[in-house]
Amino acid sequence: IYIDSIFPECKDVDECILNTANSIGLKEIPRYEVKMGEQCNWIKKAQESFHPVEVTKGLWIVPEWNVQATNIILNPGLAFGTGEHATTKLCLLLLRSLIKGGELFLDYGTVDIDPQVIKSAHQNAALNNIGPKKMKLHLVPDRTFPSSMNERVDGIVEYLSSHKIRGISETEEYDVVIANILLNPLLQLADHIVSYAKPGAVVGISGILSEQ
Repeated sequence: IYIDSIFPECKDVDECILNTANSIGLKEIPRYEVKMGEQCNWIKKAQESFHPVEVTKGLWIVPEWNVQATNIILNPGLAFGTGEHATTKLCLLLLRSLIKGGELFLDYGTVDIDPQVIKSAHQNAALNNIGPKKMKLHLVPDRTFPSSMNERVDGIVEYLSSHKIRGISETEEYDVVIANILLNPLLQLADHIVSYAKPGAVVGISGILSEQ
């Protein structure tokens, strides 16, 4: 097995390899080689390789510079992918069959809360002419996260408060709830995700591999 990883220039690669080996119980440190890479604009490089993605007939995900048909405009960047992943397509196909207009919809989003996600979501919403009143961005209550993340979550809460983004209310209920994460977080957060669904609502979960 060969693994190729990219580290910031200031990162102690030796320490990272040692910690990783210890975390999975390796008795010997694997052989590795460190090379200095060329500096480049990774976001621009990713954007240049991004082409329109057809989810289903009449529904595409496209970058801002290549708009056609009925489009979801989404620029690939730091916090969001390109829409090519199978789990994303499955969620979009489900939503296309469910959403008729007027439904209250919740995308449970990401378990790793990051202010960059909020910023990117705002930017992508604006590209699709969706204002803050139509799509509200919330922070899931921090009680769902392990205590080891408290300091990070507190910092994010402060960031969100300064940008007038409130935490999601425990009393809000939705017609459609989607969670496209991973199996283990879905199992851990199952009751919490379902708690946002109205009686008779549809809950869609994705991110589970076929062998799971």
